[in-house]
Amino acid sequence: MKLNRVIRADCIKWLEGREPFADLIFADPPFNIGYKYDVYEDSKAYDEYHAWTERWMAVCREVLNPTGSFWIAIGDDYAAEVRLIGNKLGLHLRNWVIWHYTFGQQTTMKFARSHTHLLYFVKDPKCFTFHDKAVRTFSDRQREYNDKRANPAGKLPDDTWVEFPRLCGTFAERTGHPCQMPETVLDRIVLVSSNPGDVVFDPFAGSGTTLASAKKLSRQYVGTELSEAYVESIRERLEEVTPIAELGPTPHGRWSPEHIRQLQALYMTAAVSTETLYSKPALLASLTAMFNWRIAHSGCAETYTAKEIWAKLEHLRKQACLGRIRVHADESPVGPARPMPKVPKMPKMPKMPKMPKAPKAPKVANVANVPNLFE
Repeated sequence: MKLNRVIRADCIKWLEGREPFADLIFADPPFNIGYKYDVYEDSKAYDEYHAWTERWMAVCREVLNPTGSFWIAIGDDYAAEVRLIGNKLGLHLRNWVIWHYTFGQQTTMKFARSHTHLLYFVKDPKCFTFHDKAVRTFSDRQREYNDKRANPAGKLPDDTWVEFPRLCGTFAERTGHPCQMPETVLDRIVLVSSNPGDVVFDPFAGSGTTLASAKKLSRQYVGTELSEAYVESIRERLEEVTPIAELGPTPHGRWSPEHIRQLQALYMTAAVSTETLYSKPALLASLTAMFNWRIAHSGCAETYTAKEIWAKLEHLRKQACLGRIRVHADESPVGPARPMPKVPKMPKMPKMPKMPKAPKAPKVANVANVPNLFE
């Protein structure tokens, strides 16, 4: 199969009869709540939408590799149905994650909707990919209580994700798609559920966030999308993405823009201000290890020192570029730059496996000439 592309096609028709190829599937289907898409009617009768959901989930399951993971984003109206369909198809639910965000849709006759369900299935409950160190964050024992019993590697995130804001119309990441998810959410899912070189598939490519995250993190990718306009927008977006592993140092230092974005994202999810990092140097050591794990699972061989991490955080703070930590104090650009705190010895990083080379696609008749289903 030809990889690293987005195809204009109905995912059910395109997937039917194919052999397993996906190590990770992320699906963000229409929620059937009346969104305005350009070629899809998002207001179907219950039975019709339920039957359609069962069909696309079934063909996705068939193309999922035996050790693969299957994540589905869905709203309140059909979350229970998706869970039951997954059970019927023999998928195993590992987590039911709630992504909570601000800027939810405002309402007048009921409580405002401010969350999305993320159902995390696997095909084999005993054999699957899960890189915990690539997504760990600080525990309260580390962050609040300075407890010596705390694991210096941190803890896994909770199953309620409050760290990631919803993309508003004024955000630079917006592409114009009505239902765009932030890359930070997809980065966490791609990092924890796949390896560099694995194949990530999105049956409803939409704005292309899944594919952009996969490319950035050195995964291979395939996406299907009904809309010709969305397909063209995704292709343009992907042209602007360079894998983190291929980014060299800039003329002014080793920090590439994408490495800076990854540090900003880790800072937000860790929810620890620089003032806390300054007063608790052990946290800075742990944050450095977390960052190095994150970029290692992006296929990047280089590592950063605590001194480099601190200097960059201080620079971003002074530029007011760290963003707001929801649960903890805001950062202030006021005040002089602080010296590097005395950091304890960092935990030893285990050797990362070498990034596997992408397998060559076997020669199969007519694979390169998959017909456009809409012509």
